Amino acid sequence: MIGRLLATLLLVLFAGAGLAQDASKPVDYTAWEAVAVRAEDAVQSQRASDEAFKSLRAEVVNWRAQFQAAQTTNQTRIETLKTQITALGPVPADGTAEAPEIAKRRAELNDQLAQLEAPRRKAEEAFSRANGIVNEIDALIRTRQADKLMNLGPSPLNPALWAGAFFELVDSLDSMLSGVVGATTNEVRLTVARENLPVSLFLVSLALVLMFRARFWIERLAAYIGARNTKASAGLVSFIVSLGQVLLPVAGVYAMVEAVAVSGLYGPRGELLLGILPAVGFSIFISRWLGGRIFPRFRGIETPLNLSSERRAEGRFYATVLGIIFGVDQISRGLAEFDKYPVDARAVINFPLFVVAGLILFRLGQMLRQHAPAEDSTSAEGLYRTKLISVLGRAAIVIGVLGPVLAAIGYSAAAEAIIYPSILTLGVVGALTLLQGAIRDSYAVLTGREDDGSEALVPVLLGFLVTIAMLPLLALVWGASVTDLTELWTRFKGGVTVGETTISPGNFLTLTIVFVIGYLITRLVQGALKSTVLPKTRIDTGGQTAIVSGIGYVGVFLAAILAVTAAGINLSSLAIVAGALSVGIGFGLQNIVSNFVSGIILLIERPISQGDMIEVGGQMGYVRDISVRSTRIETFDRTDVIVPNADLVSGVVTNWTRGNLVGRVILPVGVAYGTDTRLVEKILREIAEAHPMVVLNPPPGILFVAFGADSLNFEIRAIIRDVNWKLVVTSELNHEIAKRFGAEGIDIPFAQRDIWLRNPEALRPQGAPVQDQDQQIGPSKESGSDEGKPGEAAQTPGTKDTG
Repeated sequence: MIGRLLATLLLVLFAGAGLAQDASKPVDYTAWEAVAVRAEDAVQSQRASDEAFKSLRAEVVNWRAQFQAAQTTNQTRIETLKTQITALGPVPADGTAEAPEIAKRRAELNDQLAQLEAPRRKAEEAFSRANGIVNEIDALIRTRQADKLMNLGPSPLNPALWAGAFFELVDSLDSMLSGVVGATTNEVRLTVARENLPVSLFLVSLALVLMFRARFWIERLAAYIGARNTKASAGLVSFIVSLGQVLLPVAGVYAMVEAVAVSGLYGPRGELLLGILPAVGFSIFISRWLGGRIFPRFRGIETPLNLSSERRAEGRFYATVLGIIFGVDQISRGLAEFDKYPVDARAVINFPLFVVAGLILFRLGQMLRQHAPAEDSTSAEGLYRTKLISVLGRAAIVIGVLGPVLAAIGYSAAAEAIIYPSILTLGVVGALTLLQGAIRDSYAVLTGREDDGSEALVPVLLGFLVTIAMLPLLALVWGASVTDLTELWTRFKGGVTVGETTISPGNFLTLTIVFVIGYLITRLVQGALKSTVLPKTRIDTGGQTAIVSGIGYVGVFLAAILAVTAAGINLSSLAIVAGALSVGIGFGLQNIVSNFVSGIILLIERPISQGDMIEVGGQMGYVRDISVRSTRIETFDRTDVIVPNADLVSGVVTNWTRGNLVGRVILPVGVAYGTDTRLVEKILREIAEAHPMVVLNPPPGILFVAFGADSLNFEIRAIIRDVNWKLVVTSELNHEIAKRFGAEGIDIPFAQRDIWLRNPEALRPQGAPVQDQDQQIGPSKESGSDEGKPGEAAQTPGTKDTG
């Protein structure tokens, strides 16, 4: 069964090439008419067998491919004629005469167009007829398959059928032995066997070594390599070496078959058995290999399941038994077809296989559900893997019970249709898991990231592509035919039609390649400008960033236009759909579109540039990046603030460094009442003019601004060379002011409050000794000016009282 599936899959993969080759032949519509009539009569009568219908369908599909290719005949010339007719202008309305030359030329072009389109129209009609016949045959075959699955046959539990099935097997074995005995009595064959005896003995010895010893040696070698090193290279080498557990034993089976074949001592049934044995050996040894990798015996082999050693040993045994079941099924199927077993005998012979396979499926399902999550199961990948294993386990349990029950009732075809495909599905999933691990290790080895290669995205994407490639194989496993897959492939190649535009895989591939090339060229130009050209100009950093970003947007847009044009996609037919979508997008994404347009405005007008110090919406910091949708500002706290571009365009923005870095510092200073104001003005001026960051033209201003509640208030208003140093300049000026005021004896006042309790006895506990009534409780730095009221504060502004 496995060999047939692989052969069928290869047939599907190469079917497209064969159809394309046939499609290049000229179309013979007379021969097609005969084939079409024959096919329609067969579908109408429904008397042909499934194999006959499949053969007829393949013939019709071949014709359909030719018709599909013929639909593009004269395509270039037809487009040219349509362009010429369009250039002549629209046909005049009724009653309006057209110039004779124009009318004559229009008629000539229309005649040519009709002649060129005639073969195309004929091919379209024939294609529709062929496609209808194919659909009718598919529907008929599917109906027969469904009827076969739901057909209630004899129950294998009926004891009356057992003797007949037993004698059928005995007769087949007896006939096989009779063929061997008959071959030994043939002098010619016996002479050939004697002459080839050394070769036969050598091949038998080689086969025994390869089948029974080499596999074990390879298994130990793969385990030794995997346990010796935990890096990805060791895992990859271990996986590659382990494939010898399949290749060498299968080679041994072929050697054994060749040893028997060169002897010539077999009959017709022996010849049948020799033809089946390679597939039987492949089924058994690949099952043992999968069991050894999924349920490893030795340490050092990575496994997707976290099971105990006892459960792993049980899993290896079950995998081997399933391979043997597939082998026995292939042998019994071959003998049944050769000796024409009746239906009841086949049901009885297959029933033990169904029961054993169902029990193993049930037990494997329980083992899958016993899978203990590993330490990494808390991650999203680990949780998903654990959930998938649990779902597979539940499905295996259900099918392991349902399949034998259906077979016992009499639905042998239905039981076979769910038991064997379920086993093969588990095998495909296991092989896919191992293959994904090999891809991950290969990527890690090729990139030199053997320690963290498993976290990369590329092997995950490659594994996903491999999973998609496995879907046709799973479809074949579950009963899909080659015709079904080729039909899906034909429809896939035909593409999807939207309006008058057809988007095929070829168009999509062309679009992708052209867009990627355009995108890479755009990035290359951006990199050259950013690193080579623009640094040598006098354009500031913000302008350089705007130019590079603008070229990036234009390049991506041009790449998209060129990709659509190269793919041959006519966007005019999608105008109505695009118009309808634009309305919904306009309402749903209006904020995003607004931010995008605002980003373009920022790049063109450049009210802010990268590196500017701005203030917007209460946030102040440096512009670090201007993207299409938003602008990133780094505040003085080293935190990033993302501001939508629309807020920068429509809101109020203060740009402290736009054009130049010059800015103003306003520094308030207060002195005590009674201080010489002219002396304070002189000192503050000297301090401001002496600072190196203060600009002397215009000179700094010293203003006596107000008589404050506690002080005489002055201000230093100075222009500094770089506003980025505003806080530093303010700090240095304050230090110098404190130093000079201390040297000149000028006081800097602060508010102070003294509190007296006028009635302290109200707070004295009963029986406590009497103290002085006026007691100072202590100073407080709260502001206030009331005085003389009981329990309230009296303030002496401007000086420090001691009470």
